This record gives sequence, C-alpha cells and structure tokens, in this order.
Amino acid sequence: MVTQSVRLPDDLAQRLAQLSAVTKRPKSSFLVEALERYLDEIEDLEIALSRVRDPGSEWVDHAEVKRDLGID
Repeated sequence: MVTQSVRLPDDLAQRLAQLSAVTKRPKSSFLVEALERYLDEIEDLEIALSRVRDPGSEWVDHAEVKRDLGID
C-alpha cells in the first residue's frame, strides 16, 4: 500500500474529521472510498467519450430504440 498526502480545504477536512469520529472509521477509509467512486465514474466517462469520438461508431435513433423495445 502506498501513502499519499493530500491538502484539503479546512471545511472539507473538518467534515471528514467529524464523520470519522462519529462512525469510528479512519479518515483514510472515506478518502479511499470516495476516490474509488470518483475514478470509476471518470473512467466510465472516458470510455463513453472515446466511443462518441470514434468515427466508426454506429448510432441508433432514440425513437428506433423505443420502438424495438416496445415502449413506443
């Protein structure tokens, strides 16, 4: 495991400390969880954007999708 240091705005650091105290969980557990969620979202976004930017991508009209699914 790697140790990283991060600078947090005072208000964010205070919220993290309060949550850590109330839940009796280490602050690092919240930071790891938040970073994992954030990175998952950004990675998904990058995959979607790469597909949109791909000139070979095939597109289906929204109305066609609804019709095919029977929700027209």
